[in-house]
Amino acid sequence: MPLLLILLIIAVTPLVALLIASLWIVKQALYPRKFSYEKSYLLEVENGRFNEDVWNSWEKHEVILRSPYGYDLSGTWLPLTGSKKTIILLHGFPYTRIGMIKYIPVFRSRGFNVLIYDQRYFGRSGGPFTSYGYFEKYDLKAALDWVLEQTGPDSLVGTLGESMGGATVLLHGVIDPRPAFIIADSCYADLREAMQIRLRDQYHLPASPFMSLGARLLTIFGGFTTEQVSPERAAAELNMPVLFIQSENDVEVPPAHGRRLFAAKRNGLRRLYLALDAGHVEAVWADRTTYDREVGEFLKEANVM
Repeated sequence: MPLLLILLIIAVTPLVALLIASLWIVKQALYPRKFSYEKSYLLEVENGRFNEDVWNSWEKHEVILRSPYGYDLSGTWLPLTGSKKTIILLHGFPYTRIGMIKYIPVFRSRGFNVLIYDQRYFGRSGGPFTSYGYFEKYDLKAALDWVLEQTGPDSLVGTLGESMGGATVLLHGVIDPRPAFIIADSCYADLREAMQIRLRDQYHLPASPFMSLGARLLTIFGGFTTEQVSPERAAAELNMPVLFIQSENDVEVPPAHGRRLFAAKRNGLRRLYLALDAGHVEAVWADRTTYDREVGEFLKEANVM
């Protein structure tokens, strides 16, 4: 074999390996392993995160919402007779709407209808891949349209999302001013940084050079950039009341992200609740009493109670 060809192979092989590894990482990002509706239900019950008897006692209806991108979103509608207030609850990555049942008592006790649904790609919903809030924000806009069709155009709608769901509700607030309030629980400030943490902790890989190439491949195959999924930038544009919730022991999305989101929001009411002795999206069931009080005080200050 000619020496030049041998040198070329030696030079090219690391680049090919980098490309293959980056393609695999992007595939995991866009098409992650996910929980089924049934599996997530069993996990929530086994971990005592909601009371199954209470859940079964509530009036509820399975609904199908239509995404503007053509797929169906599977949801559950829990109405309260005569209520003109609704909260839409959005789960995180890579879970389902069942993970949001634990929040429902906080809002039902205050007279809210509740809509939970599986975000695109997850649970029983359609959608080709996940986009961490980018395309999901338009699905939420369609869900809010649906709620107002049920409750009337003069009714009040708020949104709450945990983790990736928090990114969805914050990004949605930029394109749709209708939410009366937003609650973002355990939300990352910046998708690129969240992915770097996952690279380090889950795959034991350095951010460089994988993140730069991976970000370009994400744009090619996903149709969005990491810069377009920046809840921190979104928070700076929001005028409606926002409650940021972060857990002090969160290693997936460190509490500094919550502080940054809070600092970024300069217009209108903002509150920050840092939950002690709780990990990622654990604040509500680690200390239900404090969580309920913090949300209640925020809703009163936002004049929606």
